Amino acid sequence: MKTIVIVGSGMMGSALAFPARENGHRVRLVGTVLDRDIIETARRTNRHPKFDRDFPSGVEFYQFEELKQALEGASFVICGVSSFGVDWFGDAVLPQIPNEVPILSVTKGLQDLPDGTLLCYPDLWQAKLDKLGKSNELNAIGGPCTSYELVAHDQSLVAFCGRNLQTLAMMKAAMTTSYYHIMVTQDVIGIESAVALKNGYALGIALTIGENIRRSGNENEIHYNSQAAVFLQATREMDKLVAMQGGTANSFYTGIGDLYVTVYGGRTRKVGILLGEGLSIDEALERLQGVTLESLVVAGRVARALKKRAARGELNLADFPLLMHVDEIITDRKPVNIPWESFAK
Repeated sequence: MKTIVIVGSGMMGSALAFPARENGHRVRLVGTVLDRDIIETARRTNRHPKFDRDFPSGVEFYQFEELKQALEGASFVICGVSSFGVDWFGDAVLPQIPNEVPILSVTKGLQDLPDGTLLCYPDLWQAKLDKLGKSNELNAIGGPCTSYELVAHDQSLVAFCGRNLQTLAMMKAAMTTSYYHIMVTQDVIGIESAVALKNGYALGIALTIGENIRRSGNENEIHYNSQAAVFLQATREMDKLVAMQGGTANSFYTGIGDLYVTVYGGRTRKVGILLGEGLSIDEALERLQGVTLESLVVAGRVARALKKRAARGELNLADFPLLMHVDEIITDRKPVNIPWESFAK
């Protein structure tokens, strides 16, 4: 039996408690400093406020102040924070994790450097670990899996990526269930890049849904041609970007699976539809007040990095018309005007 500590009781972190505990492991779910109400609710009801079923019996709940206690005897730690908590996790949590205890992250995103380099979050955390003189292995989860469907035990296939195949095998054995299936790969930058990029591109695809609602007044009208056309363009651009990052074809395919599921549900779909209906990015964000949107952050960062590389003649921005249009919408506050003809070149 393993002791699995999940730091971050948001929806995905909490959802991973289900396969972990159902496999008979000891599971400790630790809330961040922003999760106090979630942990209190879970202690009182044995349920996450946004889930429609109870946690498996035996999951243990901790407030962040109790992290040190929760980490005692940990086999591995799952980082369940959003991309907005990346620096916080590095500063507040990494120093407390015992040396050599491996980490498995669900956090998605890329950070751009001044020269246009795009780093994945395990690389950012590795730099912090190096400064601390620690040797914890950093691993990550990518692939098409939404938290609420994982809780519902819908069949899911994801990838665990990391440098050490033995560690990945241990984590896979601990987490695999009859409904949660796991591939393993050492292509960390490929997986992390692909599943981060899908956020910005899912927003681009959702624009077509909003545009069609604006024209027909009915979201249920069949308009698959336009969605599929932008999906096609998204895959073409993602293919180039994953390759540019040094990722493999298999990692690109994992990102495409994640792109598919993101288009059909969640916050990115909502904001894309609102934009397509004619709202500005500021109006859409006001409508979705309180909703965090990682898709906006990653699209802006990647576009900024590409512009810097293009200025040095390393790439042609014309190869990424969809991403650049998404950036125009969220950065320059321009209205939606999908560049259809540029997709045909």
